[in-house]
Amino acid sequence: MSKQAKVLNQIELRRVMDYIATRKHASRNRAMLMMTHLAGLRVGEVAALRYRDVVAGDGKVRDEIRLLAEQTKGSEARTVFINERLRKELEQYVAFFRLCKLQDTNVKFFYSQKRDSDGFTANTLAQFFHYLYKKSGIDGASSHSGRRSFASKLSEQGVGIRVLMNILGHKNITTTIKYVDANVNMMKRAVELA
Repeated sequence: MSKQAKVLNQIELRRVMDYIATRKHASRNRAMLMMTHLAGLRVGEVAALRYRDVVAGDGKVRDEIRLLAEQTKGSEARTVFINERLRKELEQYVAFFRLCKLQDTNVKFFYSQKRDSDGFTANTLAQFFHYLYKKSGIDGASSHSGRRSFASKLSEQGVGIRVLMNILGHKNITTTIKYVDANVNMMKRAVELA
């Protein structure tokens, strides 16, 4: 069995965000990171997002992002719900985006700094996250760490496995179970229920 991506705690996530703040494209990079940690998106889904998917015609960040079948791993459309914390992150990025880009709503939501690029691909974004975590000093983290951290955090808060399965877009509950990282706090609370 291959080793799973590291689940980040709040201190480690803060370390990554602090590193991002010192680099170019900080607004974009922070928004991409938060899409994985606060909405549980796969990197391929983050890379596939178009401006119109995230921002409504009135210029506001949507409450829900509708991923089309061609944007998901399982080739099944699903809805991603945007919480208030993620909305604020995306609003900051959208404000920056508007200053830098034409208002073509069909462009990729997360631009690439490479000339003549249509934005990140799933592969280039996975590489980006690999180096982001590595340069932040987080060992064992990968492009899947945000998604696993998201699932584990929700599970720790008491969200049921079937709800997690639907949020993550899994077809099989055994896949979802692999995402949840049982930690010491969860185990301590569990034995207190006895």
